[in-house]
Amino acid sequence: VFNPYTEFKEFSRRQIKDMERMFRLYDSGRDGYIDLMELKLMMEKLGAPQTHLGLKNMIKEVDEDFDGKLSFREFLLIFHKAAAGELEEDSGLLTLAKLSEIDVSIEGVKGAKNFFEAKAQALSSASKFEAEIKAEQDERKREEEERKHRRAAFRELKSAFTQ
Repeated sequence: VFNPYTEFKEFSRRQIKDMERMFRLYDSGRDGYIDLMELKLMMEKLGAPQTHLGLKNMIKEVDEDFDGKLSFREFLLIFHKAAAGELEEDSGLLTLAKLSEIDVSIEGVKGAKNFFEAKAQALSSASKFEAEIKAEQDERKREEEERKHRRAAFRELKSAFTQ
């Protein structure tokens, strides 16, 4: 079962919900996929029309199941690859990812603030994960120290009874 929040940890919940809204907006067939014609319409509406071959190449670049259309997971993969710098400069997918970025004039300052806070949060999520691991290790170490202390106290008490 696909869970976008666990698989694409670099995106905030809000970003994923925004991408899901965008996906549903262009999935005019309501079949859970963006096919070639829907992708063509999306790129035209975003102001970056593509050739038929360009559209096919866009799909092929992230189409993991080779069905010729984009599932929501494959759609998120576009943004994942764009963030990781894995898309070619002349790629239609890179254009799609850039056009889907925040626009302050449309979103306003508050929307841009939320966007950049989400980006910062995504960057710090790795350090949060490391901090959680360190806290778990410290907890285990503390528990082991307590266990040793209890054993020593028990041995001391036991020796008082065996003499």
